[in-house]
Amino acid sequence: MTRVLVATDKPFAAIAVEGIREVVEAAGMELLLLEKYTEKQQLLEAVKDVDALIVRSDLIDAEVLQAAGQLKIVVRAGAGYDNIDLGAATARNICVMNTPGQNSNAVAELVFGLLVYGLRAFFSGASGAELKGKKLGILAYGNVGRNVARIAKGFGMEIYAYDAYTGTQVIENDGVKAVASPEELFKTCRIVSLHIPATAETKNSINYDLLSLMPEGALVVNTARKEVIDEAGLARIMEERTDFKYLSDIKPARDAEWTAKYPTRYFATPKKTGAQTAEANIYAGIAAARQIVDFIQNGNTQFKVN
Repeated sequence: MTRVLVATDKPFAAIAVEGIREVVEAAGMELLLLEKYTEKQQLLEAVKDVDALIVRSDLIDAEVLQAAGQLKIVVRAGAGYDNIDLGAATARNICVMNTPGQNSNAVAELVFGLLVYGLRAFFSGASGAELKGKKLGILAYGNVGRNVARIAKGFGMEIYAYDAYTGTQVIENDGVKAVASPEELFKTCRIVSLHIPATAETKNSINYDLLSLMPEGALVVNTARKEVIDEAGLARIMEERTDFKYLSDIKPARDAEWTAKYPTRYFATPKKTGAQTAEANIYAGIAAARQIVDFIQNGNTQFKVN
C-alpha cells in the first residue's frame, strides 16, 4: 500500500488534515502524520518507509531525501519551494511539486491589510492617506499578483505590473498597465508590492538603485521572500529618505534596529502570515493530496518544479 506522510512542524488545521485523509484514503492509500516535531531525527525516522511526502515550510534537504529510501514525490503545500533541495531530489529521481495558486488570495488580502495599516500611520491617530488614486506597481504578475490587481481595482487604484515571463497582452487584458522593466515600475509607482520568488536571478535584486527611483511618499510591501531584498541598500534608503516606508511579511535581519529607528515607517509581521488563513490551509493541503494521488495513479507531473 502506498504510504503518504504529512510532516509539518507547524501543523495544518484539523479540518485540512481530515480533507487530506479523505483524498488519500479514498485512493486506497495510507496516511501518516508527523506534527509539531522538534528534532530533525524524528523526521529522518518518519520518512524511511513512505512513498509520498507533504510538507509546508519544513526543510527537506539531502539528508532527509537520503533517509527516504522509497520516496517518489514531495509536495510543498504552498507556492514557494526553496525549503526543498531540488538538486538532491532530482539526483534520487524524486518528483517535487508545489501547489500554485492555493494561497494566492490569502497573500493578496494581506498586502492590503499592510497597505492600509502603513498608509494610515500605523493606526496611531495621526493623519494618513488613502489607496484610491494611488499608483500601485506589482512586481511579478503570477497568481498572487493577479489577485492583488483584482483587489486594487476595488480600491480605485491605478495599477501597473512587470513580469519577465508574462506577456504584455496578458497583463493588459486584465486592465493593468504593463511596463517594460522593474526600473520603470519603481520610477512610476508610489507603492510597489513584491511577488517575485527567491532565485539566483532575484536574490538581492531589490536594491538601492531600484528603490531610489521611487517617487516621494514611497512604500514597498514585501509578502514574497526575505532574500529578494538587498538589506544594505534598503537601510541606506530608509536612512536617506524620511518619506520612505517598508512593510514586510518576512522579518529582515535588521528588524530590531529598524523597529527602534523607524517606528512610523517600518513594520514586519511577527512571523510569515501570508498563507495563514483557514481557507488557504485547507486548499493547499487538499491540493497537495490530490496531486500525489494523480501522480501515483496516473503519472501526472503538471506541477513538477525539478
